[in-house]
Order: sequence, then C-alpha cells, then structure tokens
Amino acid sequence: MRHRPSTSNRTPAGAPLRRLRLLAATAGAAALLVPLGLTTTATAAPTVLSAGRSTAASSNNSPYLSGNLTDGNQGTYWESTNSTFPQWAQVDLGAAATVEDLVLKLPTGWETRSQTLSVQSSTDGSSFSTIKASQAYAFDPASGNTVTIDVPDTSARYVRVQITANTGWPAGQLSELEVRGTAGSTDPGGPGDPEPPTGTNLALNKPIEASSTEWQFVAKNANDDSTTTYWEGAGGQYPSTLTVSLDAAAQLTDVVVKLPPASVWGPRTQTFEVQGRATATSTWQTLKASAGYAFSPSTGNTVTVPVTGTAKDVRLRFTGNTGSGNGQVAELQVFGTAAPNPDLVVTGVTATPASPLESQAVTLSAVVKNIGTQSSAATDVAFTLNGQTVATKPVGGLAAGAQATVTADVGARPAASYTIGAVADAGGTVAEQNEGNNAYVNPTPLVVTAVPSSDLVPTLTWSPSNPAAGSTVTFSATIANQGNVATSTAAHGLTVTVTNKATGAVVRTLTGSASGAIAAGASSASVNLGTWTAANGNYDVKVVAAPDSTEAAAKQANNTATRPLFVGRGANLPFDTYEAEDGVTGGGATVLAPNRVVGDLAGEASGRRAVTLNQTGAYVEWTTKAPTNTLLTRFSIPDSAGGGGTNATLAIYVDGQFLKNIDLTSRYAWLYGNETNPGNQPGQGAPRHVYDEASTLLGTTVPAGSTIRLQKTAGSTSQYAIDFVDLELATPRANPNPAQYTQPAGFTHQDVQAALDRVRMDATGTLKGVYLTAGDYQTSSKFQVYGKGVDVVGAGPWFTRFFAPQGQENTDVGFRAEASANGSTFRDFAYFGNYTSRIDGPGKVFDFANVKDMTIDNIWVEHMICMFWASNMDDSEVTNSRIRNTFADAINMTNGSANNHVHNNQARGTGDDSFALFAATDNGGSGQRGNVFENLTSTNTWRAAGLAVYGGQDNTFRNIYIADTLVYSGVTISSLDFGYPMEGFGPAPTVFDGLTVVRSGGHFWGDQVFGAVWMFSASKAFGNIQVNNLDVIDPTYSGIMFQTNYVGGQPQNTFQNPTFTNVTITGAKKSGDRYDATSGYGIWANPMPEAGQGPAVGTATFTNLTFSGNFRDIENTTSTFTITRS
Repeated sequence: MRHRPSTSNRTPAGAPLRRLRLLAATAGAAALLVPLGLTTTATAAPTVLSAGRSTAASSNNSPYLSGNLTDGNQGTYWESTNSTFPQWAQVDLGAAATVEDLVLKLPTGWETRSQTLSVQSSTDGSSFSTIKASQAYAFDPASGNTVTIDVPDTSARYVRVQITANTGWPAGQLSELEVRGTAGSTDPGGPGDPEPPTGTNLALNKPIEASSTEWQFVAKNANDDSTTTYWEGAGGQYPSTLTVSLDAAAQLTDVVVKLPPASVWGPRTQTFEVQGRATATSTWQTLKASAGYAFSPSTGNTVTVPVTGTAKDVRLRFTGNTGSGNGQVAELQVFGTAAPNPDLVVTGVTATPASPLESQAVTLSAVVKNIGTQSSAATDVAFTLNGQTVATKPVGGLAAGAQATVTADVGARPAASYTIGAVADAGGTVAEQNEGNNAYVNPTPLVVTAVPSSDLVPTLTWSPSNPAAGSTVTFSATIANQGNVATSTAAHGLTVTVTNKATGAVVRTLTGSASGAIAAGASSASVNLGTWTAANGNYDVKVVAAPDSTEAAAKQANNTATRPLFVGRGANLPFDTYEAEDGVTGGGATVLAPNRVVGDLAGEASGRRAVTLNQTGAYVEWTTKAPTNTLLTRFSIPDSAGGGGTNATLAIYVDGQFLKNIDLTSRYAWLYGNETNPGNQPGQGAPRHVYDEASTLLGTTVPAGSTIRLQKTAGSTSQYAIDFVDLELATPRANPNPAQYTQPAGFTHQDVQAALDRVRMDATGTLKGVYLTAGDYQTSSKFQVYGKGVDVVGAGPWFTRFFAPQGQENTDVGFRAEASANGSTFRDFAYFGNYTSRIDGPGKVFDFANVKDMTIDNIWVEHMICMFWASNMDDSEVTNSRIRNTFADAINMTNGSANNHVHNNQARGTGDDSFALFAATDNGGSGQRGNVFENLTSTNTWRAAGLAVYGGQDNTFRNIYIADTLVYSGVTISSLDFGYPMEGFGPAPTVFDGLTVVRSGGHFWGDQVFGAVWMFSASKAFGNIQVNNLDVIDPTYSGIMFQTNYVGGQPQNTFQNPTFTNVTITGAKKSGDRYDATSGYGIWANPMPEAGQGPAVGTATFTNLTFSGNFRDIENTTSTFTITRS
C-alpha cells in the first residue's frame, strides 16, 4: 500500500480526515536534498497576478483539485495522481503579463519535504518554455511551508510548475501557486470574449450529462478541472446539449468554455446557445442567444460568455462546429453568486407508535422547515425506511422561517430495526439555496417487535444440482420455523411446481409433507418430494409450505420460494443473441459465405458467417423476441494505415424509424503477424483478431415483436461487417442498504478508494460495503482491498462502468485483494480497459493471491488482459459474468486453488484459454483440487482454447459449450508444465461431463494442427482422466487428437488409459487448405506433430462411441497408441 504523512502533521484544523500514514523521512534528511542557494528570500512583493484565476493540471487526486491553487487559502491544496511523475499545475493569468517571481505554498502544518520542480511559461497555453531549471526546493513549517522562486522577468499568460519528485508523498502537491509581477493589457481571446472571470467555478465536478457522446469522450470530462480531457458529442447529432447541475440556483455572471490548449487543437468556431433553468422540472430559458464563438490556441482555446439570469441547471446547446462533427468542451465553467431562494430541510422524523408490534400499522411524521430567505412553493416530502422511499406526501408552500408537520401511514412492518428518515422536495421542484440538505435520518432506530407466531420458510434442493437433459432430478425440501413459537403437530404440506419460463406451462407438480411440531428456530427433516426427467430449457421451480394454525397472516408471505433452474450446456445469461446471417437484409447488404480463414470477416465470425454493410442504405434487421432497452453488436470496421484503429458510427432504427447512432472503433481489434505474438503494426504480417464489440443503452424500451435494424447511412463513413447483436432488458439496481453501503463522493479513482477505506476503517461494524451508483468511473490503477472483507456492489454492468484512461494504452486497472480481505464480494459492474496488444504480467481486473471465500458476480470486462487470475485461492465463486475481447485468459486459477466454483460465465474473443486451470506450484500453492467449472460458454477464442486443464485432481468440468476457436483446440487436456513446477493429473479423477465443441480446432506454432479436443501427455503424469457425454460437431481438422511430448527422442509421460463414455463426433471433413492431409479424422493418434517429436503413446478406451459424416472415423497409424472401443 501507499503511505501518506500523519494526520496530525498534514490535515488542517477542521478539514475532513483522510487515511494518512507517517513516512519514514525526517526533516533533516529532506534538507539534505536542497542545493545551496536554491531557496530565495522574499523581496518587496509585486502584484499577485494569479489570485482567483483559472487553473489546470496534468492530473488531480480528487478532491484535491487545481482550483485550490488560486483560492487564497493555504489550508486547501492540489495533489496530482499518485506514484506517477512528472506532474504539472498551471495558472492562466487571463492576459500576457510580466512575470517576476512565484510563491509556492503547502499547508502550514505539514512536515518538511522537498519537491523537485521547474518553472515554465507560455503565451498560448500550448508551447511552454523553461524559465527556471529543475531544482529541489525545501518546504519547511518553520518558514510557513512557503518557497519563493525568483525568475527572469518574462512576458507570459500561462505559468506552469512541473514537479518530478517529492520526498513527502509520491505526487505533486501545492496549496497556493502565486504568480507575481506586472499586469499587462487584457487579451480578449476572441470575439465577445472579455477577461476570464474571477471567483468560484460553480460547475466543478458537479453532475453533468450530454445528449450524445462520441466514443469515450464522455460528459464528465467537461468539468473535471483538466483541459487534457474533453467531451465530444456524437458526430452529426445536432442539436447537441451539455448540461451541468449546480449545487443550488445562482445569479450567473459568466460561462467559460475551454478546449485543450495544445496547438493540435487548431482554430475552430463553435455555435452554441447558453440556457438555464431554476429546477430539474422547470422550462429551459435562453441566457445567451445562439452565436458563433471562435476558439484558437493563440488565446488558450478559451471563450468567456457573459450571461445574466438565475439558474440551477446550465446547458450549452450546440448547432455547429467547424472543427469537428459536434460540440467539444474540455471545461465548462460557470461563475456567479448564490441566489435568494427558499431552503427546505427536515428537522425531525418520528414514528407512532414508537415501539410497535409487527401487526401494528406505523405512521411517520416529519417536520419540514424553510430556512431560506424566500417563500417556497408547494412541494412534497418522501418518507424513508432504511434509506428506501416508502411514501411521498404533499407539503404546502412555506414562508421563510415557517415549518409544517406532514404524516404518512407506512403500514405494518416485519420485526426488525429500521432507520427512519425523510427528504424534503424529493421531486426537486423547488429551486433552493442548498440542494444538499433536504434529507434527514433519525439517529434513534425504530424497533418493530415480533408478534407471537410461527413463521414457516421452505428451502428446496434438487439432485443433481446442475442436471443435464435426460437426467432424473430428485427434489427435496425442509421447513424452517424462524418464528418465536412452535408449530402445531399437524402435517405441514409442501407443493413444488416446475414451470417452463418460455411457455408458462407447468411441467411437473410434486407434493409431500413434514410431520410433527417444529420448534421455534428449528427445521424439519428433509422431505423427499419426487422426481422429474430434465429437459433442456429455463424453468422456475416454486415451493409452497402450507400455513400453520399457529402462523399469523403477516408471517405467511415467505411460505413461498422460487428458484431458477437451467438445463443445458453453456451459460444462461440475460440477453438474446441474434446472428446477422439469420436477420433480414436489404439495401445492398451481403451475407458472407462461411470459411475458416483467420483474418477473414466470415472466418472470424461466430458460425463463420457475417453480413457486410458497405453501401449507403445497406442494413440487417431482426424481430425482437423479448423487450429490450440495450443493444450490443459484434462488428468489424477497417484499421487505420498505421494500425491505431478508426472510429465510425452506425445507425440504429426501430420499427423503421431512426433511434440513434452507435459508436464503433477498431482501436482494440486488428492484430498482425503469427499466432504466438501478433502486434499492432500492419507490416508485421497477415491480419487476425479483426472483430470487436460495442454497446449502447437505447434510451427507450423496445417491445417484443419490434424490428431493430443496423443501417449504413450517409453519416456512416466506414465499411462494416456485423456478426450479431445481443439484446437485453437491463434495469439499474438500487443501493441494497444505504445505512450499510457507503457511496463514493464522485466518480474518480480516489473517490472509490476513499469509500473502500471508509469501510475498512469503520469501527462500529455498521458498514458492510461500497455501493457504486450508476455512472462512468475513471480509473488508472488498481484499487487496494485489505483489512476486512468488503462487499463492492454496482448498479449493474450496464450502468456502473469503470474506464481505463482512453487516451492511453495498457493501463493495469482493477482490484487487488489481500488475504486480510477474505470474504469480499465484487458484483454488478463493468470494466472497460485500454489494452491493445497481448502482454504477460499485468492487466488482470481481479488479481488475487492467497485468499478465500471471495465472490465475483455479474461482472462485464472488455479490453483487458484477463478478467480474473487467482493464485492459491480457495472456497470462492466466479459467476454470472461476461468476458469479452481480452488479450489473454478470461478466468485462470493456479497454484493450489481449491474448492472453487466457476459457473454461468460467458467468454467471447479471448486471446488465450478462456477458462483455465493450471496446477503450477511456482508461487508456493499446491493441491489444486475440488474445483467445479460448469455452465460455461466460450466462443470466438482468437488465440488458444475455450477450456484448458493442465494437471490437478478431483476437478470437474461440466455442461460447457465451446464454439469457433480460430487457431487452437476447443478443449485442451494437457500435462505440459511450460517449464514451471507443476502437479500432474491424478491420482483422483479429473472429470469432463457434458461438453459440446463446435467448429473448433486450428493451426498454431507454425504448421501444427489441433483437433477440437486435444489430449496431450507431456512433462507430468497423465492419469485418471474421464470424459463423458462429449459432442464434437464440425471440427476444423479433427475431432479428438492424441499427442505425446518427446524430449531427446523419448516420450515423457504416456496416456494412462483416459476413458471416454457417450461420445459423438460428426462432420470431420477434409479441410481443403494446406493442412488437408491432416484433416477429416474423427479420432486421430498423431504420428508426428512436428519435427523432433514422435507418435502418441499409451491407451484410451471409448464406450458408446458414435460417428457421423466424417472423412475417416479413426486414424491411428502408430504402433505405440491403442484405442479400445466397447
């Protein structure tokens, strides 16, 4: 972990405490770093030119923003991103001036430190020159932590301090950046652009949204206090709006719009109107009529628009931009003063009765008061229990200083302890002086006492827990009495129904009963309810316990429980996939013929077919099977000449009407060269990995039976291949319990880490985890989780999304958890990385070692190296997740990882084995056993296999679907150790049961071919392998290939009779390519995989083996390998 100075030395009085840790650096040691003569003494002070001026920085560690540098308060400060140098902070003086010296300050209470820095100046904000060379400067509390730097008199508008080292903390830190000298004439910076305003930027880091977004240039970039990031609207989608919500209504004076000051941002004119409104529900009013504003690097690419009016929400409405296809804003700043307004607060909330039974109705009362300076209009108040709204009641208009009591009947409540609260003006209809003080929570909880009653809760189980079609499923149930009295002695009836979700038909009803009284807190014996023969499909299984004579009506709601049951191979995730070749095409769209060529638009598509849209009007269309409010497409558009990718949009139509464009980029696709180590440069060789995916919220719910179309329009400037779309009805999840789940203050990396730290440091035991509200979170490093288990919960992967810096490449982001965080859960969010090529080492979203009882649930990951990598992890779960377009594995467990459950996950387009278990012991863990991988789907793996198992024992892999591996086997079962210490297979069995492998196999390592299933006996023992219920369909070269590794001309470890039961292999045809001579085999004992090797050695036994449509069912020309059929 990283360490900060001690709280007592660093935090100003009254400032919020942060997690701080003492650095082992003394003042004397720091002083040794300062060269003689570097710290200058103050002379007669010239004019302070920088007071209140606009600032910028290379990065900000929120909430320590660059705006603090010119606020005149030495107690506030700017801090850069940690552990990365160099960093810089600068001030815009508003006009060219003569700069004579700088005064740099840190908070007076901080301990001594030395910062190495240089001073630079610029006239245009783009080209900077050094006016003071880099040196170390000592900040000492004995001299007020103030350093004065004399510089040669220089004419400049922008002054920058660049920091390369800091002995007190691994970041740049300054509380005040005072630039002193002689003021020059005001540079207007463009038509109608006065001197930039002074005062507080009311829009800084406030909620901001846009009507559209071009690629990843999101709205939050436009008020993050950095001109290195920016928002851009989607190309051609005019009018386009950018809206910021201030804390409260203000009397506005100026709106400042900035673009990045760099010279590459050449002159352009943007046409926009400035609008405002008093509340979120009121009408937009024009504050400044639409006009064209000239931006130029010579004037800092800054425009100031004087405005008059009162508003809480401010928006820019763009109708033109000569420099791009829509509006662009690096910073939207709003200046003004608080407006006279009402201010509604809740001063108290009480409950009647104060100590109710759960059979009694509860009435909540709230006192709403107007503490503002003006009367308020009629509004409402929302009553909350445990942070969730349970009633909303009207509140009449209130004069300034007046109050009213409002009541709400919230009904009877189950026995529990509740926090009670209320929120004034919950609908946000009143413009207030402070919109952040509307909520109140009573510090004394409402305790509801249980009535005397039994309370029956049935629990249903079935065996096998994950049945295959045709299996006999046995259902059983127990009844728990969680009430406070015993049940009667009468029989307690149980009814189970199995309902097909697709048809609504009840396919099985079972009954039974538990006998005898069940004491309070006890459970009945297990009751066998009967059996059902499983069939493929999705089912709801409901169990109902009949009410008992001792059970109050208020206790009977939980007598019924429903659980889902999926029967089939592969993952069952909440979206439907529509293949392009199965859709309706028109307008010149082309359905490509199938092939198996790597780098080809059909050869790399799912099903080996795709649709191209290469002329205006071309489209592909589907009819929706279920409602959807999202769309994801797997697509290909061309790379750029230099290999960095291109951007484009494609139109979405619903029922023939244009809805919106979806943004596409090929930045993360198109690699070149061989299978082993392809790169991004087109000159490296033939292309591969030509597809990527893009997703969007539709902004509306499209009903079932509607048509959704992707169409190339006049604004769609690229060539397009469409593989498929996924459609899903997604809804955001609320905070599970606001009292137990803290929320980050914003959307920066530091905001999230601070929330994690709050949970870790909570001594009360109240905080259970962190709730990540819907939004886009910017992150550039790993979050550190340690000290205790924490529950990290998002609003769902469509709504809570982490983004690595989109202007960078190969940034290692995600979560790193230590053993002290055992028991942690991470669920319901997405990670979008910025990896563009395959590397070994970092890039794993979840990078765990020596942990247990961890849960990963409903995570979506793209453009990383891996989603999940675990070394020596036990008793953990990875489930319900989607992993797409990674540059290595989706999920890999190694080094003694044991008793883990990996289930219901889908991987698409991985750059190594999608799901892997590798029994290496190089990190100290051993005993890789007891793991269950089931209901997994792997498709379109562009390098390596869908499932790979390297050693271990007592591990199970079942109900898995694998399709369209491009260059390798679909399933690899191998005892090769890759040069690492590793456990071989056995003595306990490794079981594969219920695998479907479709259109898989390929060629790798030059000219070596691989079957759909590759059995490789190599450097470790290959014993006790059981493969049951395997279906191989349409393999690229062969169905099952046996190979033995040779060293020095001798086989290493031979096949110790792996067994295969109920195996079908169909469609192994001659390939017709350069590997035709080694294709078309159902089962192949490879006689010579490559030079220096030799034939497969050992035996294998097949029971109930079925072939169909193969060129040759079994090819075994060796004398060293025996295939036995029974």
